[in-house]
Amino acid sequence: MQSIQNLTDESISLLKSLICIPSFSKEEDKTALEIIRFLNSTEISYQRKGNNIWCHNKFFDPDKPTILLNSHHDTVKPNSGYTRDPFLSTTEENKLYGLGSNDAGGSLVSLLAAFRYFNDQKDLKYNLCYAATAEEEISGRNGIESILDDLGDLDFAIVGEPTLMQLAIAERGLMVIDCEATGKAGHAARNEGENAIYKAIEDINWFRTFRFPKESTVFGPISMNVTVIEAGSQHNVVPASCKFTVDIRVTDAYSNEEVLAIIQQHIDSQAVARSTRLKPSSIPLSHPIVQAGLALGHETYGSPTTSDQALLNIPSLKLGPGDSARSHMADEYIYIHEIEEGIKFYIQILNSILL
Repeated sequence: MQSIQNLTDESISLLKSLICIPSFSKEEDKTALEIIRFLNSTEISYQRKGNNIWCHNKFFDPDKPTILLNSHHDTVKPNSGYTRDPFLSTTEENKLYGLGSNDAGGSLVSLLAAFRYFNDQKDLKYNLCYAATAEEEISGRNGIESILDDLGDLDFAIVGEPTLMQLAIAERGLMVIDCEATGKAGHAARNEGENAIYKAIEDINWFRTFRFPKESTVFGPISMNVTVIEAGSQHNVVPASCKFTVDIRVTDAYSNEEVLAIIQQHIDSQAVARSTRLKPSSIPLSHPIVQAGLALGHETYGSPTTSDQALLNIPSLKLGPGDSARSHMADEYIYIHEIEEGIKFYIQILNSILL
């Protein structure tokens, strides 16, 4: 068993290497190779599918439940505000700068360190499965969703994202729906036709004022916002169609499908979801991994941002070093001490339920 200090030093070295390799969503092949190089150097067996890499602990027992340790190695593209080279890993005043350092490189390497810490231990109560996955930033179909069947049965997951090592026990889902109110075209001067805009206004007002009966104990009510409207061709023609888009942040009180059904029952416009894949997620406060975290002095909260949790069908806890407020910002960074503390806490919280 390696010391936490050695694991930390090697994790920081790996993260520096990953920062230097562009890994935009769908272009993660080179960081996948770097992760494989690292696993080979530590003699850990792995599997790969697309740009996803995963491995199971050395003494995997098919009769035991399995914990998934997951984070992603793709990044967004650097924004125009960068003053530093986004692909140059530099350290100043205990900050490690570089694209993907905070989101989610710190979590990626820290979870791998925790996996390595337990990898060769016998008689664990759970198996461990570590997965470094692709396309998280775009919720792509060739990311974690594409390998779930390959990972085998999973009991619950720790999803590595920057949470300041607090326990995100719930995450909002995302559903975007396209709506269309249909009227009848006519000449505006003669008040002919049926104005689709007026019909849409009634439905838009419903979205603005409706409150779903059930509310999340973590998030409160579901949030619905009309964000795009498109109608009309010229000033003297009554429009026959008015299209609008609604951004819906679904809580753990409903499934996406339930929300869509309620919407379709209440509005006259046609409503079609672009996707129902990005589900709300949660883990019970009473779950052993949450209780372990609370016992170690950490707090729970509900996360407003979407992650690969949305694509999992098991209870999941979002937890990782770094701060979500730094994600996608110019001159992204993570504190060196956050990585060390992240590794220590991952090991502590897992130790509480593995041994």
